[in-house]
Amino acid sequence: MSAVLSSSVETFPHASAPSQGFDIRPLPGPLGAEVLGLDLSRPLGEADFARLHRAHLDHHVVVFRDQRITPAQHVTFSRRFGPLQIHVLKNFQLADHPEILIVSNVKDEAGQPIGLGDAGHYWHSDLSYKERPSLGSLLHAQELPGEGGDTLFADQHAAYDALPAALKKAIAPLQAEHSYLAKYEELRARNPWRPQLTAEQIAEVAPAVHPVVRTHPETGRRALFVNEHFTTRIVGLPENESRDLLAELFAAAVQPAFVYRHQWQPHDLVFWDNRSVQHLAAGTPDSERRKLYRTTVEGDLPL
Repeated sequence: MSAVLSSSVETFPHASAPSQGFDIRPLPGPLGAEVLGLDLSRPLGEADFARLHRAHLDHHVVVFRDQRITPAQHVTFSRRFGPLQIHVLKNFQLADHPEILIVSNVKDEAGQPIGLGDAGHYWHSDLSYKERPSLGSLLHAQELPGEGGDTLFADQHAAYDALPAALKKAIAPLQAEHSYLAKYEELRARNPWRPQLTAEQIAEVAPAVHPVVRTHPETGRRALFVNEHFTTRIVGLPENESRDLLAELFAAAVQPAFVYRHQWQPHDLVFWDNRSVQHLAAGTPDSERRKLYRTTVEGDLPL
C-alpha cells in the first residue's frame, strides 16, 4: 500500500510558500529522524509538508530541532495532520489552548501541579483506549531538566516482524480491550493530585476494543497494538491465558533492539506515530523542573 497524504489533512493558505531547504537525517538507532534547518513559525508549503509526512511514515519518530514556536503555531501545525483530540484531564489544559496538554512536574505557588507529572509512566500508545486512537502526538519542550527526562520509543512494526510465525498466526484474529482506567487508581495512589474522575469523564473514556495486530492505514505495515498501560485483556480468552499472552506480547514489544532513546534538546518538537510506536517516560528527579506541551492528532479506526 503506498502512502498518500491523509484525506483529513487541512488545506492552508500557504500552500505555495517557498521551500525552506531543510535536511532530514536518520537518527542513530532502529528508528527516528531529525529535521534541521526548518522554522515552523514560518509558512510551510505543501511540498515541504509532504516531505515531513513521508519522513513521519518512514521513521515513526521525527524530531524538529530548535522550534521557537508559540502554542498557537504548535496547534496550527498539528492540525495539518488531522483533527486534534482533547485529553480527559481538562485541569491540565493550557489556558486559551484546550488542544494542548501540559506535561510537567512543576508546581505553582500554592503547591498544585500545573501539568500531568506522571505522563508516560508505563509503556503505551497515546489514547489507545479511544474508539479512534491517536494518529500521532507532538510534544514541544518548554523547560528541560538538568538530568533525566528522556523519552523512549519502541518500534511496533519491528516487534511484530520479529515474532515467531506460530505466535503471529495465533494472535492474528484476536482483539484486546483498552481502558484509560486500567492503572488510573494505582497512579492516583502515588500522585494524589490526580483528580478523581467524574461520571462524565469516566463515560468519556469508556473502554474500546481493537485488534491485537494493527495494519497501518497509510503504509499497510502490521504492528503490535497492545500496551502495558491501557490494555486490560484479550477478548474471549480465559483470564489466565489472557494475562500470560499479554505479558509475552508486552515483553516482545519493547526489546532493546527496537528502542530509540530521545535525549531532549532545548526547543525540540517531537512528533511520533502512535500507530507505529509505543513510548515511555524515563523519569525526572523531583529536584529538576520539566515542562512540555502536547497535542494529539486523532487517527482512524484500527484495522
